[in-house]
Amino acid sequence: MMLRRGFILFFPRLVGLLVVACCSMSIVYMLACTPKGDNQQLALPRVHSPTVKEGYEAILQEREEQHHNYIISLKKQIAELKAELQGRTEQLKKMQNQHPDLLDIWFDHSNPEKVQANLLAFLRSQVDKAEVHGGIKLSTEYAAVPFESFTLQKVYQLETGLTRHPEEKPVRKDKRDELIEVIELAVGNLNKPEGVGNAKHRVYTASDFIEGIYRTEKNKGTLYELTFKGDAKHQFKKIVLFRPFGPVMKVKNENVNMADTLINVIVPLAKRASKFRQFMQNFREMGIQQDGRIHLTVVYFGKEQMNEVKSILENTSKSANFKNFTFIQLNEEFSRGKGLDVGARFWKGNNVVLFFCDVDIYFTAEFLNSCRLNTQPGKKVFYPVLFSQYNPSIIYGHHDSIPSLEQQLV
Repeated sequence: MMLRRGFILFFPRLVGLLVVACCSMSIVYMLACTPKGDNQQLALPRVHSPTVKEGYEAILQEREEQHHNYIISLKKQIAELKAELQGRTEQLKKMQNQHPDLLDIWFDHSNPEKVQANLLAFLRSQVDKAEVHGGIKLSTEYAAVPFESFTLQKVYQLETGLTRHPEEKPVRKDKRDELIEVIELAVGNLNKPEGVGNAKHRVYTASDFIEGIYRTEKNKGTLYELTFKGDAKHQFKKIVLFRPFGPVMKVKNENVNMADTLINVIVPLAKRASKFRQFMQNFREMGIQQDGRIHLTVVYFGKEQMNEVKSILENTSKSANFKNFTFIQLNEEFSRGKGLDVGARFWKGNNVVLFFCDVDIYFTAEFLNSCRLNTQPGKKVFYPVLFSQYNPSIIYGHHDSIPSLEQQLV
């Protein structure tokens, strides 16, 4: 009796607990299984709303589209990874065909001499790919990688355009260290004995360095051409180095004799007698007195001021004992291109360096040597970039009067 009475009292409580548990589980299930949007949880449709079925169908359809788009994205990524893997595999096979032992050697530390020899062979193959021994055909002149020149103190660069002064000391430490290292390596190579004999040879220093040019091909390396003073007045030493994104390697070491290399300066002109007088003052000092291996060709258009120009030319010839000049007169309108063409074709002597010049260009004897050192018959032309500054208030602002030509060009 006591058990039955206790059971009757406990039964309603048990039923109540079961009902509460079922309600709690229902609420948790609904919260956990309700679909979410991109930024917030989607609202449940009202139980008494007539669109309960349509709401759930819309939610299911949206979830299905999301899964479908995600699957498409994964498939696309897998396809891209497969294509990249295939490309890398082909590159590896190609590299193995070209250098069958290279990959094995990279991971083989038991034979260091073989590693070094094959690494050297690989680096030399990089040199062969670059424009060191031969040029390549380009679709346009804009595809050419320009050279930048440097001396012991200055770098003449083109990468900044005209936004900054082209002549500057290298500010970045890595650029300074790079050029100093190249000059030191060149000096070391020049001082290496060439033979076994006991003959004394000249000891080169950095002070013998005249100028150098360099450029970087992004996928191959950096090419350096350095010029040093030679054993005699008109002799030079040129050394070519290449850095194939690794150790610098010597490519060439040669003697260059420019004693007999003549430069034919071709100047198209019309009127401008006063400018020509100034040009001849510089030509006499730099070309005749300091250099001496030079010819002047003046192509004159028209007859106005022609006698004055001829008189300036003849007076310079007499006073400086200079006979290496040609005067060509054309009765037509001025054309710089035609003047240069006529002057070049008029030359009948041996092989000569043609210097296409304007009457208002100031050059030095060192520049004439640069023309000789950076040209090769049928292979290489020297195309320097000229820089001018026209504002008198900037150039002469701190002077009481217009300074001399030498001071103007500092």
